[in-house]
Amino acid sequence: MSSKSHATLRYTSMRVSMFGACFFVALMLAHFKILPVMAGGAGVLLLLMISLLVSGLLSYVLLSKQRDQVSEQISTGINQRRAKNGGGMKQRIAAQNAAEDALDDAVRAEQGTA
Repeated sequence: MSSKSHATLRYTSMRVSMFGACFFVALMLAHFKILPVMAGGAGVLLLLMISLLVSGLLSYVLLSKQRDQVSEQISTGINQRRAKNGGGMKQRIAAQNAAEDALDDAVRAEQGTA
């Protein structure tokens, strides 16, 4: 298998790992009183939000190559499905409309001769 076939899984696991690492660092900073947070659920929620923000910014900068691979994988899959299904929804709708028009014309012609 090519390395691009698992691009989404690899990108997601890297994002989750980065979030976990940021949360761990935030917990350690809070434990050693470097990062002042409240005790209880509000403090943990604040640490989660800080970790989410920091990991999001880091992943935007550090994981651009993996994000491009995911984008390429998704667009390739969509294009393959479109080619497999005969060109997409617009062509199917046009074919259905043409068939309906032909049937309607045939019925009107039959009614006009009767």
